[in-house]
Amino acid sequence: QCFFGELVHVSHSHRLRDDLLVESSVICYFNTRPTLKQPAFPMKTTPELIDLLVEPRWIAAVDPDVVLERHALAVHEGRIVALLPSGEARSRFAPTRRVVLEDHLLIPGLVNLHTHAAMTLMRGLADDLPLLDWLQKHIWPAETAHASPQFVYDGTRLACAEMLSGGVTCFNDMYFFPEAAAAAASELGMRAMLGITALEFPTPYASDADDYINKGLAVRENWLNHPLIGFCLAPHAPYTVADTTFERLVTLAAQLNIPVHCHVHETRHEIDESLRLHGLTPLARLQRLGLLGPGFIGVHGCHLEDDDLDRLATTGSSVAHCPTSNLKLASGIAPVARMRQRGINVGLGTDGAASNNRLDMFGEMRLAALLAKGSTGDASALPAREVLRMATLNGAQALGLGSEIGSITPGKSADFVAVSFKGLNTKPCYDPVSHLVHVADRECVTHVWIAGKCCVDHKTLVTNDQNDLESAIALWQNRLEVRRES
Repeated sequence: QCFFGELVHVSHSHRLRDDLLVESSVICYFNTRPTLKQPAFPMKTTPELIDLLVEPRWIAAVDPDVVLERHALAVHEGRIVALLPSGEARSRFAPTRRVVLEDHLLIPGLVNLHTHAAMTLMRGLADDLPLLDWLQKHIWPAETAHASPQFVYDGTRLACAEMLSGGVTCFNDMYFFPEAAAAAASELGMRAMLGITALEFPTPYASDADDYINKGLAVRENWLNHPLIGFCLAPHAPYTVADTTFERLVTLAAQLNIPVHCHVHETRHEIDESLRLHGLTPLARLQRLGLLGPGFIGVHGCHLEDDDLDRLATTGSSVAHCPTSNLKLASGIAPVARMRQRGINVGLGTDGAASNNRLDMFGEMRLAALLAKGSTGDASALPAREVLRMATLNGAQALGLGSEIGSITPGKSADFVAVSFKGLNTKPCYDPVSHLVHVADRECVTHVWIAGKCCVDHKTLVTNDQNDLESAIALWQNRLEVRRES
């Protein structure tokens, strides 16, 4: 653009007006305002250097609730910097790595809102049993005999490998020896919220409630500055934790600003015993003690009357819905549709592999959708997009991580997953989010990124000594089988 009285350096042929054609580099001074008959010189911009540009067929952002086609995701220094049309992205960015994923849907990383990761080593150890028989006669005795830092480290490595391969980028754990779990999760590059567990009875990990809490707090202090490792307070359940312990946890939750993660209303027996011993339902008791609130995550919630639903809604509490485990243990079916009608934040969890027996969030999404429809007689209950939100952003928000993960939004951490719809069993595809929930499975996951780092590349774990892990699993299986046979 040339202006009256301006010095202009022209370095190539360009017709400025009918009677002035500059053929070489000259300096022009205009005494009269020129009339331009062609556009001004195009400004050449230098492409912006970034670490990664991913170009899938579709992107389900979740927040906002849109599905974008032929768009690209730009990532730099572990964060999402832009979401824009692919052609524009190629012009604007110069990525160190460019990944083109035809026939793929990109989704936010899945958030497993409730699990016991190390219990993968007890997968299938005791099946077809009600909850209390399963716990008291099989799981707790096995833990008493074998739970140790090495057990938790190896079991959590196995869990992380399984979850990563199935598109899970963050898990909320409740188990013993959280230091070992943190080491395993960080080794595989996974995001984890680890439980500061509390129980009243002794285990190989701790002697009493104060011992559990103090040990957990010490581990939290050691990992305080790790970018992928966080902590929750994790009282096991109202029937295993005393009022005095809950009161201490309420104080700690306020002081540390961390969530509280607790099994609640899982079985009818639990509620009946609470009414007999305390004259209150478990949730009413927890509300009286000050536990309920935006930082509270109630796990299971299979048996909730209107009063209990109102308590969760008015306090802003969240629920971790674990449909497979609830069915397998015959605990019940959580009234998720009624929860959502009241505005209760509901996320999805797998529970532990000892009671599921998979850490498969694709299976949980599909089962959650089908149970909501079948239990209400309403085919419109829990549509696919809402189920995806439950498995991603709702879980993140329950953990206090909603501003960091859970959606493909510029500014957030680059935690996302590529799901392939290339196989014949996924064609044709009219609605990619419906396909994700009702057609695809975890074997369709091809790539996983956490904080911009590729953890699964073409269905292969990037960081994992598989031979060493398989040897460790075989060793623990032998030990557990010998004990069970004896």
